[in-house]
Order: sequence, then C-alpha cells, then structure tokens
Amino acid sequence: MSRLIVGPFNRVEGDLEVRLDISAGMVADARVVSPLYRGFEAMLVGKPALDALVYAPRICGICSVSQSVAAARALAATGSGPLPANGGLAMNLIHAVENVADHLTHFYLFFMPDFARAVYAGEPWHAGTTARFTAVKGGAAQEFLPARAELMNLLGILAGKWPHTLAVQPGGSTRAVSRAELARLGALLAAFRRFLERTLFGDALEAVAALSTRDALLAWAEAKADRGDFARFVAVSQAVGLDRLGRTDLRHMSFGAYPSAEGPLFPRGMFRQGVGSILPVDRITEDVSHAWYRSAPDAAPRSPREPGMPPDAARDDAYSWCKAPRLDGEVAEVGALSRQLVAGHPLPRDLVARDGATVEARVVARLLEVALVTMAMERWVRAIDPAAPFIDHTPLPMVGEGAGLTEAARGSLGHWVTIQGGRIANYQIIAPTTWNFSPRDAAGTPGPLEQALRGAPVREGEGEPVAVQHIVRSFDPCMVCTVH
Repeated sequence: MSRLIVGPFNRVEGDLEVRLDISAGMVADARVVSPLYRGFEAMLVGKPALDALVYAPRICGICSVSQSVAAARALAATGSGPLPANGGLAMNLIHAVENVADHLTHFYLFFMPDFARAVYAGEPWHAGTTARFTAVKGGAAQEFLPARAELMNLLGILAGKWPHTLAVQPGGSTRAVSRAELARLGALLAAFRRFLERTLFGDALEAVAALSTRDALLAWAEAKADRGDFARFVAVSQAVGLDRLGRTDLRHMSFGAYPSAEGPLFPRGMFRQGVGSILPVDRITEDVSHAWYRSAPDAAPRSPREPGMPPDAARDDAYSWCKAPRLDGEVAEVGALSRQLVAGHPLPRDLVARDGATVEARVVARLLEVALVTMAMERWVRAIDPAAPFIDHTPLPMVGEGAGLTEAARGSLGHWVTIQGGRIANYQIIAPTTWNFSPRDAAGTPGPLEQALRGAPVREGEGEPVAVQHIVRSFDPCMVCTVH
C-alpha cells in the first residue's frame, strides 16, 4: 500500500488536501483535510445581533447570499414580525440568482475543464471537449461568462450589490422594486432563458425538467448531440463511466429552499433507499473526535445550539479543522442531488436507484435544478406587487434563540444564534461542505467524500489521479465556508 497526498483542488480557493491510501490501482482509504481555520463563530460573539448580517456574508464571496439568508432567518426566528409576501419573493429571487450562477460556474469553469486534460488525449471525444471546455480559453467559457454577467444584473436591481448585500434582512428586503424594474427583471430572465435553451440545453427548459428516467436522459442526449453542453456532458459521462464513480449510499438531507405561502419550491426532509421522511433538525450534532478542537468534558457530540469548543491545534489524534456533523448520529450527504431526491423528482431518483449517488447523478441534479429554478424565478417576478410592502421593521428582541436553515447551491446551510441583552452570546454555522467533507466521527465512520473516494481508480504514475479530481469536484467544495 502507498500513500498519496493530493491538493489543492479548488479553482477559486485551494484550501483542501486529500490523503489517499492506494492499493491494487485504486483508493483503499481516504482522509479529507480542511487545513484553514477561519473562526467567524468566535468573531460574532459579543457583537450586536444585527451585525450577523454584516459579518456572516463575508464567510464567502461565492455564496454570500446564502449566508445572508441563513443569518436573516436565524435572527427572524428569535422573534421578528411577519414577512411580507414581496419580501419573501425578493429574497427567493436574490438567493436563486446566486445559486443558479454557482451551478453554472461549477459546470463550466470547475468541473468540465478536467475533461480537457492530456490524460484523455486518446479518447475520440477529447478534441471536441478540449475546444469547448478548456479553462478560460474554451468556447463554452466565452459564451457562459457574458451570460452569467447579465444574469447577475438582477442582483443589482434586487440587492443593490453582490456579494455581501445588506438588502436581505430578518423582516424581508430593504430594496423595493418598481414596476419599471419588474419589466427589466423579466427581460433579463428572458435573455438568460435564451442562453440556457440555446447553449446549455439545446432544448426548452420545460423539456429538460420533464426528463424522468436515465433511459430518457440518454435518449434525449443522443438526440441533442452537439446542440447543447448538457448533452455533451452526458456523452462524456457515458464514455468515462461517471455513473460508476464516486458512489455513496447515504442518507440525503435538505433543509428546504425558496419558501412561499404556497409552500417551498424544494421541501425539507430526508431520503434514503427510495424512501423520504421528516427531517429531525433538533438531532443535528457536531463531533470533534478527529478535528482540531478541544473535546467536551464528556467527549459527546454537541448541538449547534451550544457554544463550540475552542481550537486545539496540538491534538495528534485529529487531521482536519472541519468538524463532523451528524444527523441523528448518522452521516448525511447534501447538495442539489439531495434536494431533488427529497423533492421527489423522478430523474435523480431513477439515477440513484440504479447506480447510487454518483458523480454523474450529482452533476445531472445541478443542471436539472438550473432549469427548475429559472422557471420558478420567472413566476416569482410575475407575482411581485410593487405597491405592497417588501419589509417589516419590527425590531429584534433583546433575548432570544433561533436557527436559520436554507439551501445554498452546495447543500444544506444552518446558522444557530443565541441573543442575550441584544448581543450575540452564541453563533454556530454548519455549511454544506462541512457535511460533505466531514472527517471521521468517534465511531470511525468516514464522511461522504471520504466514502465516495474509496474504490476510485488510480492510473500508473498519476500524481493527481483524474478520477479523484472528478469525485472531489462532483461535490463542488467551498472550503472557506467549511470551518468556523
């Protein structure tokens, strides 16, 4: 058996290391290391409660709106006034723009460029894929980046700026939208739909959303060959075997996304082995048996409603700054695939029923979600009443406790806050990458990525195994969000 240390992975920020034990040409075991401690939880203690809306979004410049939404909901849960319908719609739109942009940035700039690597030079699809998806210089990036920039103009109208907007508040949105601005929002979404239908899908969003089985997906992709980048991905996935790579068989979790009076677009819940169930949020804990934190006196996992233990970098029985979140004592996978499994979409459920949660299933779920959320954004814009209020200004209580649960592009995000005397007494954050890149817990159970890496093939002489790269990127890590 040999040891291989791989990293960094991210193409935005690279604070990730994966330690692999290699045997018989495959990964026998893996340990995922988050080497950067940031500590926003500690920074927030003692600050005025509303300062969470300033500090929390700065956890990340990629998914800052998700952090804003989680912080606003946590503060609102301590006891704020009713959320106006317009405020909820505006928050959904602001959040959805960021999440959709994240999905597409992952696909075009982080994931697909790996298939332009020289290791695939002998494959018949390589030349076309290289021309299309080479990082920055490929034809796809030249089309995607301007479309993404136009989409982000919605945030200028709805949020004032991005990242780190202060428009998202416990009582709704500070940015009222005029009738003329609604028309502009509609025009921007129409242009974005045209990009998706022409470039990404080569088909109507409704047709993509209606795909219900793997067989239907393969037939659709064959019919749309060379007409859209989603179909190109499906062809490459079949050639490389991404439907057999990075498999997990875990509980999937979603905190629910985009709430409204009619119910959330994607519901809260759990899914495993074909069965959905209610999510026991109150049984979420964090284990630090293999993380660089001081153990609690009883060494038991702690609820995020309790203050976290202080850092302890001297521990020699730990290997990551990432804690190990557990749901009712079990590992849980999160992300777009988990959201769609909980929501009951037939295509991801069929993919997972056949092959488990794989690299292919995770990417398909993200692109499926782009279609679903874009259509929802069109409905939300039409539902806004510019004459009605967008925010309730009821002040926060001086004492209270609350949890803000939402779904970032990468999965379930939770903020837990305790307020005493108008100031933050405790603030705990569990991000999507904390769940997926978890180290082992006290029972020795690996986290989702550690499990997904087992069995990954390693070619002779590979220092950065390409299969490992695909698996890691299928979870779309955001390491700056992970440790706090």
